Amino acid sequence: MSSLRLFVAVLPPDQAVRELHRALAPLHALPGAKRLRWTGSDGWHFTLAFLGNVDEALLPELQTRLARAAHRTEPFPLRLHGGGRFGGRALWVGAAGGIDTLRLLAERADAAARRSGVPMDEHRRYSPHLTVARSRTDADLRPYVEALAGFEGTLWEVGEVALVRSNLPGGGTPGERPRYEVHASWPLGR
Repeated sequence: MSSLRLFVAVLPPDQAVRELHRALAPLHALPGAKRLRWTGSDGWHFTLAFLGNVDEALLPELQTRLARAAHRTEPFPLRLHGGGRFGGRALWVGAAGGIDTLRLLAERADAAARRSGVPMDEHRRYSPHLTVARSRTDADLRPYVEALAGFEGTLWEVGEVALVRSNLPGGGTPGERPRYEVHASWPLGR
Protein backbone atom coordinates (compact mmCIF):
# COMPACT_ATOMS: atom_id res chain seq x y z
CA MET A 1 0.00 0.00 0.00
CA SER A 2 1.37 3.44 -0.84
CA SER A 3 1.46 6.49 1.38
CA LEU A 4 1.19 10.25 1.01
CA ARG A 5 3.18 12.86 2.95
CA LEU A 6 0.44 15.10 4.40
CA PHE A 7 -0.29 17.98 6.74
CA VAL A 8 -3.41 19.92 7.73
CA ALA A 9 -3.21 23.68 7.22
CA VAL A 10 -4.84 27.07 6.95
CA LEU A 11 -3.77 28.81 3.74
CA PRO A 12 -3.54 32.62 3.62
CA PRO A 13 -5.60 34.37 0.92
CA ASP A 14 -3.98 36.17 -2.04
CA GLN A 15 -4.21 39.60 -0.37
CA ALA A 16 -2.30 38.37 2.69
CA VAL A 17 0.32 36.77 0.42
CA ARG A 18 0.82 40.06 -1.46
CA GLU A 19 1.17 41.99 1.83
CA LEU A 20 3.73 39.50 3.09
CA HIS A 21 5.72 39.76 -0.16
CA ARG A 22 5.91 43.54 0.36
CA ALA A 23 6.92 43.12 4.02
CA LEU A 24 9.67 40.63 3.19
CA ALA A 25 11.18 42.54 0.24
CA PRO A 26 13.42 44.80 2.41
CA LEU A 27 14.65 41.77 4.38
CA HIS A 28 16.35 40.38 1.27
CA ALA A 29 18.78 43.34 1.44
CA LEU A 30 19.89 42.59 5.03
CA PRO A 31 23.38 41.14 5.60
CA GLY A 32 23.34 37.35 5.25
CA ALA A 33 19.98 37.22 3.45
CA LYS A 34 21.47 35.43 0.46
CA ARG A 35 22.56 32.55 2.71
CA LEU A 36 18.98 31.94 3.86
CA ARG A 37 16.63 29.63 1.98
CA TRP A 38 13.51 31.76 1.48
CA THR A 39 10.26 29.82 1.17
CA GLY A 40 8.14 30.48 -1.89
CA SER A 41 4.70 32.03 -1.47
CA ASP A 42 3.17 28.86 -2.91
CA GLY A 43 4.39 27.14 0.25
CA TRP A 44 3.14 29.69 2.79
CA HIS A 45 0.70 28.15 5.25
CA PHE A 46 -0.11 27.74 8.92
CA THR A 47 0.42 24.05 9.67
CA LEU A 48 -2.23 22.80 12.10
CA ALA A 49 -1.06 19.18 12.25
CA PHE A 50 1.87 17.50 10.50
CA LEU A 51 0.82 13.94 9.66
CA GLY A 52 3.94 12.65 7.88
CA ASN A 53 3.58 9.63 5.61
CA VAL A 54 -0.04 8.46 5.77
CA ASP A 55 -1.10 5.06 4.43
CA GLU A 56 -3.67 5.62 1.68
CA ALA A 57 -5.96 3.08 3.37
CA LEU A 58 -6.43 5.58 6.23
CA LEU A 59 -7.50 8.46 3.95
CA PRO A 60 -11.29 7.86 3.88
CA GLU A 61 -11.53 7.82 7.70
CA LEU A 62 -9.10 10.75 8.00
CA GLN A 63 -11.07 12.86 5.52
CA THR A 64 -14.37 12.08 7.28
CA ARG A 65 -12.92 13.11 10.64
CA LEU A 66 -11.28 16.27 9.27
CA ALA A 67 -14.56 17.29 7.62
CA ARG A 68 -16.30 16.84 10.98
CA ALA A 69 -13.61 18.92 12.73
CA ALA A 70 -14.03 21.70 10.15
CA HIS A 71 -17.82 21.72 10.44
CA ARG A 72 -17.59 21.95 14.25
CA THR A 73 -15.33 25.04 14.00
CA GLU A 74 -16.86 28.40 13.08
CA PRO A 75 -15.05 30.72 10.64
CA PHE A 76 -12.74 33.14 12.45
CA PRO A 77 -10.65 36.28 11.77
CA LEU A 78 -6.91 36.05 11.29
CA ARG A 79 -4.10 38.28 10.07
CA LEU A 80 -0.37 37.98 9.59
CA HIS A 81 1.42 39.72 12.45
CA GLY A 82 5.05 40.39 13.38
CA GLY A 83 7.77 37.80 13.20
CA GLY A 84 9.85 35.41 15.23
CA ARG A 85 12.46 32.71 14.99
CA PHE A 86 13.18 29.19 16.10
CA GLY A 87 16.79 29.57 17.20
CA GLY A 88 19.02 30.44 14.27
CA ARG A 89 17.38 27.98 11.88
CA ALA A 90 13.89 29.27 10.99
CA LEU A 91 12.38 32.72 10.49
CA TRP A 92 8.61 32.99 10.67
CA VAL A 93 5.68 35.40 10.57
CA GLY A 94 3.10 35.08 13.31
CA ALA A 95 -0.66 35.47 13.46
CA ALA A 96 -3.13 37.61 15.37
CA GLY A 97 -6.90 37.60 15.64
CA GLY A 98 -8.78 34.39 16.37
CA ILE A 99 -5.76 32.57 17.81
CA ASP A 100 -7.84 30.60 20.30
CA THR A 101 -10.00 29.26 17.46
CA LEU A 102 -6.90 28.52 15.37
CA ARG A 103 -5.48 26.54 18.32
CA LEU A 104 -8.82 24.72 18.72
CA LEU A 105 -8.80 23.81 15.02
CA ALA A 106 -5.22 22.51 15.39
CA GLU A 107 -6.31 20.37 18.38
CA ARG A 108 -9.24 19.00 16.36
CA ALA A 109 -7.02 18.23 13.35
CA ASP A 110 -4.54 16.40 15.59
CA ALA A 111 -7.37 14.41 17.23
CA ALA A 112 -8.91 13.57 13.83
CA ALA A 113 -5.57 12.18 12.66
CA ARG A 114 -5.01 10.14 15.84
CA ARG A 115 -8.53 8.69 15.76
CA SER A 116 -8.02 7.75 12.11
CA GLY A 117 -5.00 5.66 13.01
CA VAL A 118 -2.31 8.11 11.89
CA PRO A 119 0.67 7.77 14.25
CA MET A 120 1.28 11.31 15.51
CA ASP A 121 4.33 12.77 17.24
CA GLU A 122 4.14 13.68 20.89
CA HIS A 123 1.55 16.40 21.36
CA ARG A 124 2.81 19.90 22.17
CA ARG A 125 1.15 23.29 22.49
CA TYR A 126 0.29 24.74 19.08
CA SER A 127 2.35 27.81 18.14
CA PRO A 128 0.93 29.49 15.01
CA HIS A 129 3.64 30.47 12.55
CA LEU A 130 4.22 30.73 8.82
CA THR A 131 7.85 29.90 7.92
CA VAL A 132 9.41 32.41 5.51
CA ALA A 133 13.10 31.39 5.61
CA ARG A 134 15.38 28.64 6.86
CA SER A 135 19.11 28.34 7.45
CA ARG A 136 21.19 25.18 7.20
CA THR A 137 23.51 26.53 9.90
CA ASP A 138 22.81 28.75 12.90
CA ALA A 139 22.27 32.29 11.62
CA ASP A 140 21.63 35.52 13.48
CA LEU A 141 17.96 36.01 12.64
CA ARG A 142 17.38 38.81 15.16
CA PRO A 143 17.68 41.64 12.57
CA TYR A 144 15.01 39.93 10.47
CA VAL A 145 12.68 39.53 13.46
CA GLU A 146 13.23 43.19 14.33
CA ALA A 147 12.45 44.21 10.73
CA LEU A 148 9.15 42.28 10.92
CA ALA A 149 8.20 43.60 14.38
CA GLY A 150 5.79 46.24 13.06
CA PHE A 151 4.26 44.11 10.31
CA GLU A 152 0.46 44.01 10.54
CA GLY A 153 -1.44 42.30 7.75
CA THR A 154 -5.07 42.92 6.87
CA LEU A 155 -7.65 40.84 8.74
CA TRP A 156 -9.29 38.07 6.74
CA GLU A 157 -11.82 35.37 7.61
CA VAL A 158 -10.54 31.82 7.73
CA GLY A 159 -13.29 29.84 6.04
CA GLU A 160 -11.72 26.46 5.33
CA VAL A 161 -9.14 23.94 6.38
CA ALA A 162 -6.98 22.05 3.87
CA LEU A 163 -5.34 18.63 3.78
CA VAL A 164 -2.12 19.30 1.87
CA ARG A 165 0.21 16.85 0.17
CA SER A 166 3.92 17.61 0.39
CA ASN A 167 5.96 16.39 -2.57
CA LEU A 168 9.59 16.41 -1.50
CA PRO A 169 12.23 17.36 -4.07
CA GLY A 170 13.89 14.35 -5.59
CA GLY A 171 15.99 15.75 -8.37
CA GLY A 172 18.97 16.84 -6.32
CA THR A 173 18.78 20.32 -7.83
CA PRO A 174 20.30 22.92 -5.48
CA GLY A 175 17.63 25.20 -4.01
CA GLU A 176 14.81 22.87 -5.05
CA ARG A 177 11.86 23.13 -2.64
CA PRO A 178 8.96 20.86 -1.73
CA ARG A 179 5.84 21.28 -3.86
CA TYR A 180 2.53 21.49 -2.04
CA GLU A 181 -0.85 20.55 -3.45
CA VAL A 182 -4.23 20.70 -1.73
CA HIS A 183 -5.45 17.11 -1.53
CA ALA A 184 -8.85 18.05 -0.03
CA SER A 185 -10.44 20.98 1.81
CA TRP A 186 -13.52 21.56 3.92
CA PRO A 187 -15.45 24.71 4.80
CA LEU A 188 -15.59 25.78 8.42
CA GLY A 189 -18.92 25.95 10.21
CA ARG A 190 -22.26 24.39 9.38
